[in-house]
Amino acid sequence: MARRTVAIIGPHSSVTAHVITHIANELQVPLLSFSALDPTLSSLQFPFFIRTCHSDLYQMTAIADLVNYHDWKDVIAVYLDDDNGRNGIGALGDKLAERRCRISYKAPLSPDASMEEITNVLVQVALAESRVIVVHANTQFGPKLFSVAKNLGMMGTGYVWIATAFLSALLDINSPLSPDSLDDIQGVLTPRMYIPDSQLKRRFASRWKNLTSGNTANAHLGLSFLPLYAYDTVFVLAHALDAFFKQGNQITFSTDSKLSSLHGDNLNLEALKIFNEGNLLRSNIYEVNMTGVSGPFKYTSDRNLVNPAYEIINVVGTGTRRIGYWSNYSGLSVVPPETLYSEPANLSRENQKLFPPIWPGNTGERPRGWVFPNNGRLLKIGVPKGVSYKEFVSQIKGTDMFEGFCIDVFLAAVNLLSYAVPYKFVAYGDGKSNPSMTELVRMITTGEFDGAVGDIAITTERTRMVDFTQPYIESGLVVVAPVRKSESNALAFLAPFTPNMWCVTAIFFILVGAVVWILEHRVNDEFRGPPKKQVVTVLWFSFSTMFFSHRENTVSTLGRFVLIIWLFVVLIINSSYTASLTSILTVQQLYSPIKGIESLVIGKEPIGYTQGSFARNYLVQELNIDESRLVPLTTPEEAAKALRKGPENGGVAAYIDERAYTDIFLSSRCDLTVIGQEFTRNGWGFAFPRDSPLAVDLSTAILQMIDSGDLQRIHDKWLLSSACLSQGAKFEVERLQLKSFWGLYMICGLACLLALFIYLIQIWRQYHKHYVSEELHSTDGQNIGSKSSHLKTFLSFVDEKEETFKSRSKRRKMERISYRNSEGSLSISSNQGYASRRSECASEV
Repeated sequence: MARRTVAIIGPHSSVTAHVITHIANELQVPLLSFSALDPTLSSLQFPFFIRTCHSDLYQMTAIADLVNYHDWKDVIAVYLDDDNGRNGIGALGDKLAERRCRISYKAPLSPDASMEEITNVLVQVALAESRVIVVHANTQFGPKLFSVAKNLGMMGTGYVWIATAFLSALLDINSPLSPDSLDDIQGVLTPRMYIPDSQLKRRFASRWKNLTSGNTANAHLGLSFLPLYAYDTVFVLAHALDAFFKQGNQITFSTDSKLSSLHGDNLNLEALKIFNEGNLLRSNIYEVNMTGVSGPFKYTSDRNLVNPAYEIINVVGTGTRRIGYWSNYSGLSVVPPETLYSEPANLSRENQKLFPPIWPGNTGERPRGWVFPNNGRLLKIGVPKGVSYKEFVSQIKGTDMFEGFCIDVFLAAVNLLSYAVPYKFVAYGDGKSNPSMTELVRMITTGEFDGAVGDIAITTERTRMVDFTQPYIESGLVVVAPVRKSESNALAFLAPFTPNMWCVTAIFFILVGAVVWILEHRVNDEFRGPPKKQVVTVLWFSFSTMFFSHRENTVSTLGRFVLIIWLFVVLIINSSYTASLTSILTVQQLYSPIKGIESLVIGKEPIGYTQGSFARNYLVQELNIDESRLVPLTTPEEAAKALRKGPENGGVAAYIDERAYTDIFLSSRCDLTVIGQEFTRNGWGFAFPRDSPLAVDLSTAILQMIDSGDLQRIHDKWLLSSACLSQGAKFEVERLQLKSFWGLYMICGLACLLALFIYLIQIWRQYHKHYVSEELHSTDGQNIGSKSSHLKTFLSFVDEKEETFKSRSKRRKMERISYRNSEGSLSISSNQGYASRRSECASEV
């Protein structure tokens, strides 16, 4: 550096680069590194550090995608405890967290660790729960670690080993590896820096092979990504310097005042000079755009190389097998990344694909990725110890064992798992009162319990704390209240319809009768006669259609049209009335002053709930019911007693509980029943810590039990009981309302209006044709009368029978024709006399 350096290439180690970068920044000398891949070496903190290879940040992103692709949630990180190792694993942890995964255990190793120290660390790893192990080391340390893992039996079935790019570099540099070394890493996955094939690359590989092999070579050295990026680094600097000089720049140096003030040491720091044009050269480096042996070489706006990509390599047999690719543009794929750059970016989970690898133990079956810790510890499963409904959960007296519906479901699901679950049941509660299920779930988050099994409802509050399995029984909140039989009365025949329904139906009977009378009055003798008789006819005809017993025949087309539609409406109304009345008179009816949860919300009566249930929080927080109205009830007997006493005698008006409980509660209490429908939709599930794989596997087992019918058989064993006969009774009268029939009435009304409209047009045309035209003709354009006289004439015309009108019209027509004929004969005779006189005069002339 004392020789006035303008650029630095290297160093090989990220640890060394952290030190030298400070010097490069002080002297403003660009530091180009193709092997210091530590993601914390950024251009923001170190402006003159220029990475000419892809950062380890992308490699860790590829590994995180690989973990997420196989649905693993926890990984163990084994790494060298230096800057590069710590920072790389830190980046991996960040990328895993973005995918809801995590590093569950970190196992740092000293770079100078002995075989014994490595063994001790890996023994601790073997005792952990996760079986997905990520190794971040170097080409010297990595083989030692895998050799120890092989000796400990950790390279067998069930394990997943993912090594960072050091292993792929080792495979390329020392290809082929010795059989013993390959045997230590069978089934390991590792990313390899992807360099697309090109003529430049093939030419470089040929020259490299000639250089590193043969008699003149010191030792065989395979081609990894490092020589390719080192070669391009030199060319990038050459391009930048060429552009620098073409811009007319000069190389000058100046003294650093900070270093000049340091004396009395042997480092000779005052000899170091600042490169004045360092910023210009750095800018030229970032502006280089070329195609090198490593492919397109260009920097992005964040000063990283474009198109970072890796091959995913699987060590199998005597070599390796590529199972796919990763790029920051398309994620995991089975086609080369450059073929996807022309398509829209798609990082969706459905678009991620890899070929199936061969895992450690020479198996193609994907490892589960976790086991129960091999430390002899049993999972502590909390079981609520309550006093209500022993059918679901109860402790066997004198033992620490439990029985019941929930316990049998859990045991059956565990037996379906492909692995053993070491657990023990731990009672939660004093057995004198029902424990809080929410508090039991909260104790899982504190680590006091590893899970919870019992009648635990899945609620929003609880799902924020733990993960639940698939619900194994549906159970929402319902209202239970006392009921009494509804006695019949003398007006029971009116019960099927509401008052509005009765009124509208009566109006339509009269309306349709009147419309048919209007349409039939001029053409049908049965609808004619004195006014009193016509009123009786209209009422008789309309109401007799209810029983289809009308005797009057309809003659007009419009009348028949209206009647057909009305008879269809009557048919529907009759059928509905008959069915409803039959149900009312034959099925036992029950009555309760409580109409459902809505009436409880607006009321003031006390409400009971099961102690320890989530019903209390729901009623207070969601329905805004005053807490003073809520009465905790411990046992079913206490709840039944409070309901029968009623609010007047110190009891409760209603009892809120889950449907699964009430089915048992009501099976032997016929004077109580469920009012309304479930007003929440909940189910029961088993609770486990967040992201617990056991919750997922047990959910799958529960679904298998549902499909096979095992869950129903367990249900019938514990919960099948004879229902009270009153539970089949109908609750109150379901009266038919107008809203169920308004469509029929609307159709009938429109048909009546349409028929009347057509009828009035026809009448008006007849009246205008035969009356108005005759009046105009008879008066010869003189005043034809007032409007009142016209109205009287029109009404008389409407009331007149059509047959009489037609005969009179025909007679008048004949009279007009005869009149015109008589006038015509007189005119002809006068014309003939005139002609004879003219002929006589002509003769005389």
